[in-house]
Amino acid sequence: MSTPADPRLIVGLDLPSVARAEAMVDQLGEVVSFYKVGLTLLATEGGVTFAHRLRARGKQVFQDWKLHDIGAQVEGAARSIAGGGCDLLTVHAEPQVMMAAVRGRGAADTKILAVTVLTSLSDADLTDIGYAETAAALVERRVRQALDCGVDGVVSSPHEAARARELAVAAGRPEFLIVTPGVRPRGEDVGDQQRVATPADALKAGASHLVVARPVIAAMDPPAAVARILAEMATA
Repeated sequence: MSTPADPRLIVGLDLPSVARAEAMVDQLGEVVSFYKVGLTLLATEGGVTFAHRLRARGKQVFQDWKLHDIGAQVEGAARSIAGGGCDLLTVHAEPQVMMAAVRGRGAADTKILAVTVLTSLSDADLTDIGYAETAAALVERRVRQALDCGVDGVVSSPHEAARARELAVAAGRPEFLIVTPGVRPRGEDVGDQQRVATPADALKAGASHLVVARPVIAAMDPPAAVARILAEMATA
């Protein structure tokens, strides 16, 4: 009997073509119920249609657009994406952007996630960009702003998940989503990620969802890789 899917696990379909993404979904079958479709696939011909097909198959879908533009453009894009069917949608965690996305989403079921600080960025990288704050301080400021702007959750590394959860609970938002990329099973290569944690540690820190891509889609046996991740999650 296969391991039942856990909706807290989101598998990132970071693959170069819709055909390869569809093959991966077929291979994983019922052990995964939630998928992230990122910019590479969304920008491919048929990418958005593929995301809609996933939902038609009963999967939950996270469209990782990371919208970042003037308010009118973000509002219009959020309206179009939510209208087409989407469970989670990302925007950058800037107040004008977040408020525009919430307006655009309207009464649709789509949940808006604010991207705080990319998990590929270190404190030194932020200094190079021009920020005086550490990643932890910048994430905290952006979580506070996200709560004020009425979005449904944030994307942050596992290292900042505990503080994000504290802030959400203090604001009376215990249901606030904390979606953590940069999750690597024990013994896995971290790749280009800077602020990482194991699945169990991320959940213990307060994450509501884990995003895992390479450890699954690059595995020799993707369903077995998912089973190992689910086993680690069960220890949290």
